[in-house]
Amino acid sequence: MSMTEYKAKRDSCRQRLQSKYDILGFISSGTYGRVYKAKLKDKDESKLYAIKKFKPDKEGEQATYTGVSQSACREIALCRELHHANIVGLTEVLLEDKSIHMVFEYAEHDLLQIIGYHGQERKSIPEYTIKSFLWQLLNGVAYLHANWVMHRDLKPANILVTAGGVVKIGDLGLARLFYKPLQPLFNGDKVVVTIWYRAPELLLGSRHYTKAIDIWAIGCIFAELITLRPIFKGEEAKVENKKTVPFQKSQLQKIFEILGSPTKDRWPTVDEQPEYQGLSAFRQYPNALRGIYQSWPYKSEQGCNLLSAMLEYDPSRRITADEALNHPYFQEDPKPGWDSFAGQQMDLPLRKITHEDKDMKIANTVQRTHPVPTVKDERSAKRPRIEVAG
Repeated sequence: MSMTEYKAKRDSCRQRLQSKYDILGFISSGTYGRVYKAKLKDKDESKLYAIKKFKPDKEGEQATYTGVSQSACREIALCRELHHANIVGLTEVLLEDKSIHMVFEYAEHDLLQIIGYHGQERKSIPEYTIKSFLWQLLNGVAYLHANWVMHRDLKPANILVTAGGVVKIGDLGLARLFYKPLQPLFNGDKVVVTIWYRAPELLLGSRHYTKAIDIWAIGCIFAELITLRPIFKGEEAKVENKKTVPFQKSQLQKIFEILGSPTKDRWPTVDEQPEYQGLSAFRQYPNALRGIYQSWPYKSEQGCNLLSAMLEYDPSRRITADEALNHPYFQEDPKPGWDSFAGQQMDLPLRKITHEDKDMKIANTVQRTHPVPTVKDERSAKRPRIEVAG
């Protein structure tokens, strides 16, 4: 049997995506792919899935596939190994018509949607809910870091939440293993982390950044959950070519205005950063974070201390995920819980889906409200000593 005949026979035996799943609607499109809501055909309708279809290398009338993208390889490899209550679960991977489809467990919400909804309603997110989101997010990131994985793109849109209030960290396309890398991480991806959540060492061109970049992003998300708007909302200087990373003056300005200028006392190695000379263009700012925090809806002193520890300039001094989980903030009432919505009056809209998409056939199915399956508590033995509510 020739290789061509073997491939044809193998492909004929492979179960096709839409013979197994009903595509219920289109959710969103990102840099690397499109995401769809789906359910198994002729099976328990309470089980929903999110299917990520990776984009071809060239789109148009004729889609072109030249191979499997680096992002897809990373995400598949990592998701197959990672199993945790606060990491979105990968069900299976299907290859069809030269396109990769990753089938994930489904979550009804994400933090971007929740923040946007409360912003429109001009109503603060309950403190218990914020604290539960933050605690579960840290729990998932502590698991990633314990397994030598850096997420590198934590932002509200990538933090999913089930209808049962369980946080699920998603989108591991930019994630990297950081145990004894063969070369600086900068040599691979020159730009990581969406601009508003990007740590100062990345903005100053660090070649040897650490897992502390994820903690900075979590600090930004924490502040945004409280205020319902990004804490550092700078204007991104666009990348003109892949070899040169532009100096992000606007983003740094927003950070300095709130946290003050990064002095040698606060960050002893700041002068070793590749873009350090660019700091001479800024005037000196005092640290205004504590005063600004006092104007926010929730004024816990321990909450301010935790936020300050996450937004520490010096990566080596920035609090770790494990340390943050054991912070006194989580010992204060209201204590966090595994159901972030427990006892809260939150009538959140479900994630919006559309029924028009040229890429995949949408099933003609009536949408129903589905109960969410019970989430197994998969906390490791190295999790914080804390009594959680709920």
